[in-house]
Amino acid sequence: MIQRIYIDTSVLGGLFDAEFAVDTKHFFDKVENGDIKIVYSEITDDELESAPAKVRNYLKQLTSKQKEFVEITLEAVNLADTYIRDKVVGKASRADCLHIALATIHKVDILVSWNFKHIVNINRIRGYNSVNLRLGHQTLEIRTPKEI
Repeated sequence: MIQRIYIDTSVLGGLFDAEFAVDTKHFFDKVENGDIKIVYSEITDDELESAPAKVRNYLKQLTSKQKEFVEITLEAVNLADTYIRDKVVGKASRADCLHIALATIHKVDILVSWNFKHIVNINRIRGYNSVNLRLGHQTLEIRTPKEI
């Protein structure tokens, strides 16, 4: 079964970052082999607008079999706002909260990121999942591309 894995912008940037390139390339090899379908959103597209062209263009070259675009919903916005109200992260991290909320609402298998401050952080993961459970959502598996 193909895993649906939500990616944030840091994963795309990781392809071109010396520290993360090897592990990120292995992750995208799995996408290209059809083992993984990446899920992304308008938040990712918005963040890519200020990224270098090579980062923006990588996502564009993937086929519809390799990627899935998900819409921002009111339910996801409300969930993201709840993460902030519950102080999982501060207001400045709203885009990160939207990534988490969209992955939760769209029931992806895993969310991957290289954002260790606001996303791939055990205390943040526990906070996001505490809110998710309290509101009747599934818990969200959050990992780095290296762990996939």
